[in-house]
Amino acid sequence: MKKNITRFGIFASFLLLFSCNDKNKLTEVVEVPLPSKEEKITIGSPNDVKADPGPFELTKLAFSYDALAPAIRTLTLETHYSKHYLTYTNNLNKEIVNTELENLPIEDILKKLDLSNAKLRQNAGGYYNHTLYFNVLTPKEQTPKDTLSGSINKEFGSFSNLTTQFKGQSEKQFGSGWVWLVVDRYGKLQITTTENQDNPLMKNALIPGTPILGIDLWEHAYYLDYQNKKGSYIDAFYEHINWEKVNENYIAALKKVKRV
Repeated sequence: MKKNITRFGIFASFLLLFSCNDKNKLTEVVEVPLPSKEEKITIGSPNDVKADPGPFELTKLAFSYDALAPAIRTLTLETHYSKHYLTYTNNLNKEIVNTELENLPIEDILKKLDLSNAKLRQNAGGYYNHTLYFNVLTPKEQTPKDTLSGSINKEFGSFSNLTTQFKGQSEKQFGSGWVWLVVDRYGKLQITTTENQDNPLMKNALIPGTPILGIDLWEHAYYLDYQNKKGSYIDAFYEHINWEKVNENYIAALKKVKRV
């Protein structure tokens, strides 16, 4: 089912700016956008988005594109999921076809990949990171429960402290990248950051570990909604974290630590 979203197009008008220092100087002409005719944008369904044939597929989005609005608006979510995430998935499948990586889980690919292979690094990371991102979003606001809640209180003192530290790291992250809540090699919860589409499973990780929560700080995740107000996006994202899913990720990560 498709939905139409209306936005205003723009015509250019002209604003004349005069120099106060020299009346003989030429007038500077600056274009200023003004609203005019309406322009239609068609929004589809996430169920219609399919990756090209290959070992990796898009994770199914558990809600419609408008389910997180106004925190994350329809066009932003649609573009992020059906354009950026899809592109990383298709490119990853192309990069590994007929290679020894073709039949490996994505986690093993990330641990083994040669960091000098820029295309594979970017697309494998982009696929994994976005899969986690879309899996930990939900329309309904939640708070941690069960095993995860107890561990958060133990490691950070309280959920409030975790929130403050996670948002603080997100605010400080310069440029494109991610902030993660990970389970490190000792089973401890830690907050860490990576640049571009890197993640804590890669060889260059500052704090190696298994991500259980991650926020995308690339501009494509928020700029249509918040422009340069990254903090507002961080707050909006935090209101829509699926802590039940994060708890599932936490339990799975702990099992991996115990097997090592």
